[in-house]
Amino acid sequence: MRGEDVSAYERFRSLHERQTAFIMPNAWDGASAVLLARAGFEALGSTSLGLAFSLGRQDGLHAVTREEAVAHAAFLARVSGLPVNGDLEDGFGADPQDCAATVRAAIEAGLAGLGIEDTTADPAHPLHDFDDAVARVRAAAQAASGRVVLTGRTDNYLHGRADLDDTIRRLAAFAQVGADVLYAPGLPDMDAIRAVVAAVTPKPLNVLIGPSKPVPLAELSEAGVRRVSVGGALYRSAMTSLVETARALRGGDLCVFTGAISGSEISGLLPQV
Repeated sequence: MRGEDVSAYERFRSLHERQTAFIMPNAWDGASAVLLARAGFEALGSTSLGLAFSLGRQDGLHAVTREEAVAHAAFLARVSGLPVNGDLEDGFGADPQDCAATVRAAIEAGLAGLGIEDTTADPAHPLHDFDDAVARVRAAAQAASGRVVLTGRTDNYLHGRADLDDTIRRLAAFAQVGADVLYAPGLPDMDAIRAVVAAVTPKPLNVLIGPSKPVPLAELSEAGVRRVSVGGALYRSAMTSLVETARALRGGDLCVFTGAISGSEISGLLPQV
């Protein structure tokens, strides 16, 4: 493995070993990556939603390929100089060896981390059954071993299955078979978050922004959370700004761009080629 890959992996792993939580925002293009790096964040995630929508495709339905997703996350790492965790969805296939292949591709591309979800890309049956989900994370962990930070993720709550017991059962099993970080987006409240932390400790827990009623980062940290990601929220926030600006522009407001960041400011943050 190349020396810079080792460095990115070690840097990323060490962030999870702190006694306080860190925020890992999710970038979707070169400009967002360098602006987030300038803001002082120590690691970035990619976002499958941001990537898919920027390409005019659907998220979570295998409309983006493994090769595209891995290459995109690697690009974010190169342009930002930060460790990047790839949002690589379900590992791009139902078979455990598909997940292992995705892990190997992430390592080869120099990613510091990646996630494997228990989703299926099939709206009629959105989540893998328990044994299959565990087998997939086991294969990913065997491929990842000591070379990339592997996050095992269950999307129960994102698919209307508000079953905390099953969520904990899945995450605890993912931890047992070798996942380095555990993640269940959509946990509803701090009690649920504390219950998951207790179930997966000493492995670190990632949460998506926080409970449905947001709390300060310090409160999440005190509860034992070690990483906070934002998924597609930054991308959606940027699109919200676009919608609002477009509405004003359509109404004839030509002052709407006053105060916008300049192209030269962004250009100055990008690699000079």
